[in-house]
Amino acid sequence: MRKKVLSILVDNTSGVLNRVSGLFSRRGYNIDSLTVGETENPAFSRMTVVVRGDDRILDQIEKQVAKLEDVRCVKELKGGYSVCRELVLVTVGVSAEERPAVVAVANIFRAKIVDVAIDSMMIELTGNQAKLNAFIKLLDGYEIKELVRTGIAGLSRGAETLLDE
Repeated sequence: MRKKVLSILVDNTSGVLNRVSGLFSRRGYNIDSLTVGETENPAFSRMTVVVRGDDRILDQIEKQVAKLEDVRCVKELKGGYSVCRELVLVTVGVSAEERPAVVAVANIFRAKIVDVAIDSMMIELTGNQAKLNAFIKLLDGYEIKELVRTGIAGLSRGAETLLDE
C-alpha cells in the first residue's frame, strides 16, 4: 500500500465537503487526512486529501473524485514537486524542573511555545509529517495532556496552479 496526497479544487458551495467525503465512504475508502479551506478566489476551496491503497484503488479514487460535479481539478502532490505541511498543537504536563528540557526540545524543532501555565505548556509546530512525528516521539517521556494535528495542506512547487493545467 502506498500513500497518495490529492489536491482537489472545488466550488466553494454548501455541501461540497459532504459530497466529496461521501464518495470515499460509499466506496469503503478510508481518508488518512483531510484539510479544506477557501482559496485566494472565494469562489473555490482547496481540499488536501491523503489516502492509502494499492495503485489500482488510488487511480480509481482520483478518477471518481474528478467526475464529481463540484470538482474543478484534481492533482496528485508528489514528493519533490510539492510542499506539504501540517500543524500540531500539543499540551504537555510539566513541572518547573522539566520545563527547560521541554523548551530545549521545542527550540531544536523551531516550535513555538504558545501558552504556559503552572503545570503545563502548549507548543505549536509546523512541518512535514516526519518532523512532527519525531517531535512527538521526543516528548514521549512527558505527559501529553492533549494533542491535535491539522492534517496535511499542500501545493505544487512553482507558479503553476491547478487551473493552469
